[in-house]
Amino acid sequence: MHVDRTACPWLIKRFVDSKAEFVFVPEEKIEEIVKKEKAIPYDAPDVALGHHGEKCSFDAVVDKYKIEDPAVLELAKIIRAADTDTMETVPEAAGLEATMTGISIAAKDDHEAIEKARIVYDALYTNCKLKLIRDKHKDEIEKVDRNQRREFLRQKLNNRFEDC
Repeated sequence: MHVDRTACPWLIKRFVDSKAEFVFVPEEKIEEIVKKEKAIPYDAPDVALGHHGEKCSFDAVVDKYKIEDPAVLELAKIIRAADTDTMETVPEAAGLEATMTGISIAAKDDHEAIEKARIVYDALYTNCKLKLIRDKHKDEIEKVDRNQRREFLRQKLNNRFEDC
């Protein structure tokens, strides 16, 4: 189980369909299950929500469902770099890839891996939001001490409509 396989369920449940269910089958059974269950396959060869060119399955979900959240677009850069072996392009990518490798090996199955990975993606998403807030409010942040900065960022993070 690689990065996309855990990242896409997080994205889908958070931004597309909170009640989505995920079924994992061997590659040779995908077509059969798609027809039988009316499922939407992802992160598999030759599917719409798969890798296309330099983009990964996470990108395909973002594009198909027109997710425009700036923090998700930042997160997509990290996931793409970790999933497509271009980790040198985004500093967080190597850590994400290492974390997801550890989770996938420690988990008893794909469902457990997705559950364990959720907090990682929540944290990375929050960090991406904070990055955007820091960029937008750079001058204000430079004028305050560390404790004030933390409170300022926390307030801005909670005011989603204004800053991201």
